[in-house]
Amino acid sequence: MSLSPHACRCVCCAALSKEQPAPSRQAGAALLTAMLTVALVASLAAGALWQQWRSAEVETAERARVQSLWLLSGALDWARLILREDARSGGADYLSEPWAVPLEEARLSTFLATDKNSAPEDDASASQTFLSGLITDLQARLNVTNLVDNAKVSEPSLKAFAKLFEMLGLPPGELTALAENLRRALNADPENAAAQQAPLLPQRVDQLVWLGLSQPSLTALRPYITLLPVRTPVNLNTASATVLSACIPSLDMAQAQRLVNTRQANHFRTLAEVTAQLDQTAVPLDAAQHSVNSRFFEVQGKLRLDQIVVEEHSVVQRDGLDVKTLWRDRGASTR
Repeated sequence: MSLSPHACRCVCCAALSKEQPAPSRQAGAALLTAMLTVALVASLAAGALWQQWRSAEVETAERARVQSLWLLSGALDWARLILREDARSGGADYLSEPWAVPLEEARLSTFLATDKNSAPEDDASASQTFLSGLITDLQARLNVTNLVDNAKVSEPSLKAFAKLFEMLGLPPGELTALAENLRRALNADPENAAAQQAPLLPQRVDQLVWLGLSQPSLTALRPYITLLPVRTPVNLNTASATVLSACIPSLDMAQAQRLVNTRQANHFRTLAEVTAQLDQTAVPLDAAQHSVNSRFFEVQGKLRLDQIVVEEHSVVQRDGLDVKTLWRDRGASTR
């Protein structure tokens, strides 16, 4: 039996199609496995890279923290040395002395330029480090601790604070609460059950809200008040016109500003010189409330290292040639 040409072609095509098998499912599974393997390896590599980056960043931050700690500690020691040398020379404390001149931001390499022991790599890192600082007389402000004397509210100090509250437009009720709560906190007896209701004794100005001050009032008072461990007089050589007017009952703001202008030319060496500048009707100055010397200072240091800024605030107490640190606060930020 003979086949037509068309039938022959169909038979040949069928034979050829049986000789070429369809794509295998195993080949597809192998391809999928390879893709998953590549994705897994990429994920593991990315995780390892992130861990390495994180470790490098942590090490860099720790190194910067340690460096800033040592540099700011050195700056604090330098400030204490300046205050010690000022005490060695004696006399009154005023705003034209070396301790009162602020240190503008300068490269650390400027301070190391005269150090023959500094290595070249130290100079390279120091050129990227900037330091600034300021010493402030804390006795240029009204001391909140003065509100209590011998377990009672001090009337002279209360009047000074009342005048300050009036000038700043603050509610007098907050001053009453502040003085009474401070008295209770200072006189609290841990063994007395009734004393357990007394408020905690603040250690910083920010903590005065514990004693009844509102946050807006504290913000307004901050430039004019301080909180020191003992009662202190106001240094009339360094106090602002507002503080002078508050601590001297008969002094208004205009007279206080004239007193500030007078001391810029010649600082006051004794309280008698201040009295000579006041009106004859002025209440005599009290050595317990007024002075021309200071014992407590705040040292502010600021260090800028690359993109990291570290600020430190310290309070020091000077007794003769002994200058000791009472407390230090430090904070960091990123620019």
